[in-house]
Amino acid sequence: MNVALNLPPKVTERAFARLAEINEAKDARALRVAVLGGGCSGFQYDIRLDDKAEDDLVLEGEGQAVVIDPVSLPFLTGAVIDFADELIGARFTIENPNATSSCGCGTSFSI
Repeated sequence: MNVALNLPPKVTERAFARLAEINEAKDARALRVAVLGGGCSGFQYDIRLDDKAEDDLVLEGEGQAVVIDPVSLPFLTGAVIDFADELIGARFTIENPNATSSCGCGTSFSI
């Protein structure tokens, strides 16, 4: 893991804006970004709507919240959480400087 990058994760305005659109249609919830063991590269991202937990890191913008649990946080140091709307689909994405490789779909990575 790249310990030299001791920066907190960042969320783009585009990701906060998309989360605000999603939350208009539902009860407002935070976007949880977690790292789990598994996937084709060793670790995988788990991105879902969830409630905030007491020990989460909370990143706020545009009245929205993105939360990261303390176990996942070291894997996401310096990462950028964004939203991409492309021909192949729309999804939240993570640009992770700690990942040494990732799968083609971007949901799995290794360190």
